[in-house]
Amino acid sequence: MTRIVLERRTFLAGAGLAWLFGLTPAGAERLARSELLFASAYMDPQGAYGVAILDDGGAIVSAHLLPGRGHGFATATAAQWLVAFARRPGNFAVALNKARAAEPVAFHTPEDRHFYGHGAFSPDGKLLYAAENAFESGDGVIGIYDATSGFSRIGEVPSHGIGPHEIVLMPDGRTLCVANGGIRTHPDQGREKLNLPTMAPSIALIDTATGSLLLSHALPERLHRLSLRHMAVDGASRVWIGGQYEGDVMDDVPVLARLDQEQGLVSVDLPGDVATAFGKYAGSVAIGNDGVTLAVASPKSGVVLTLDTRTGQPLDLESAPRTCGIQARADGFISSSELGRFGTSTHDRAWDNHIAAL
Repeated sequence: MTRIVLERRTFLAGAGLAWLFGLTPAGAERLARSELLFASAYMDPQGAYGVAILDDGGAIVSAHLLPGRGHGFATATAAQWLVAFARRPGNFAVALNKARAAEPVAFHTPEDRHFYGHGAFSPDGKLLYAAENAFESGDGVIGIYDATSGFSRIGEVPSHGIGPHEIVLMPDGRTLCVANGGIRTHPDQGREKLNLPTMAPSIALIDTATGSLLLSHALPERLHRLSLRHMAVDGASRVWIGGQYEGDVMDDVPVLARLDQEQGLVSVDLPGDVATAFGKYAGSVAIGNDGVTLAVASPKSGVVLTLDTRTGQPLDLESAPRTCGIQARADGFISSSELGRFGTSTHDRAWDNHIAAL
């Protein structure tokens, strides 16, 4: 362990890390001790927005201001990029790089597009794919940005649905899986949902080499108001999707779905008492480092559910008030709440919905 700590200190002293601008001595010590770093967007007590880098104990290593409220992230291991996206209907993103002594890179959508808060990198870290809204037509698009050229926007492909939200790159390194939430919005109406009676959520698989649609999956008609939002891929390449139900609160509907090669897109039924406690809103999902444990947070119900992806059976249902952020760590999961808790630490800021592992 001593050797690892010394190497990190040497690296920190010589690299001028953009992720760690303004790093205090205490922050440097936390960095040296931590095996894993996390990123999360926040709002501070003065109402300013930013993104923080935290260690695996939930202590803040460094913090960076954002021009508005952040939401989700895209990370590129190969190129060491971290991109923080604006919350819908924001149109900014900020890219930080831990291998380059440079200022953060801010970039925007075109005037007739806005971000949906999520994106994914190509395996080599050169291209960024971002979920966007072409709001005049209502069509979802995937914007393509060149990370080697200041994140200039070089094109787009259809998301093959309305309201694309989270994007994940499948293990083949070529296929994008896109959760089309199905809800139409327009920035003139803020976050108002404009098409609830006719919403049509779907999961689209898109070939990044050609931009063509490989497959599109939809839930049964009775679940057309289950907005598919957040995803995680398990060790068997199955995609687990958390939904947010926009129908009658008294409806008996599942909140989780699973996509696999054999069965396609199927809803995941939870035992009655677990389903009741969890409610009809999944805020974030994450797969553990074991590849078989799924964690799903419900900030509205104030619980975190874990289940075994091999059997679909619940393992635990933990009370966690106003918790949404969830991410894998070495010994399970770390979570964050709007009340300031991050892991076992508490801070004077409200953490936003998602945590990225760095």
